[in-house]
Amino acid sequence: MRTVISRIFYALILIGLSLVLSSCGYNTIPTLEEQAKARWSDVQNQYQRRADLIPNLVSTVQGYAAQEKSVLTGVVEARAKATQIKVDASDLTDPDKIKAFQDAQAQLTGALGRLLAVSENYPELKSNANFMALQSQLEGKNRIAVARRDYIDAVRAFNTALRTFPTVIWAKTAFSGEKPMAAFTATAGAETPPQVKF
Repeated sequence: MRTVISRIFYALILIGLSLVLSSCGYNTIPTLEEQAKARWSDVQNQYQRRADLIPNLVSTVQGYAAQEKSVLTGVVEARAKATQIKVDASDLTDPDKIKAFQDAQAQLTGALGRLLAVSENYPELKSNANFMALQSQLEGKNRIAVARRDYIDAVRAFNTALRTFPTVIWAKTAFSGEKPMAAFTATAGAETPPQVKF
């Protein structure tokens, strides 16, 4: 009878230990880090998609609005600058690199906004099917916004795991080299609503 009780006791101890170890949080930090890196890839993918559409848009506008050379040049230059700044997963803990990337993308967004505003002066351009399709795809700002929001959420979860119990124990021991990741911040002037003039 004692051997049966001792076997049951050991089985309960093993079950209890496996439950404790499965919920100890050791895998949480690497899992959240990989999720944040994947979300960063989504952000880069959406910005790259936008950058790939720009040459076609510039060519289409150029055919109708050749006199708007400074605007077209500004878009091309902003695109070149934005695609030169590379931030890979190892740079996600460097806020300066994230800010430089974000600033370059914001400049490109501004240049595209000026280009689309110029198109308002050319009714035949606005009715061009190719231009309308490109404009629709570029206005996929929602895609960029969703990708950025998902990345920010993933970074928040990772950074929180580095500072909360029980994962803070692993963050201070097994993953002591892990640093908090940098998230996107609002661009300068985002707190001011745009002026609407009629």
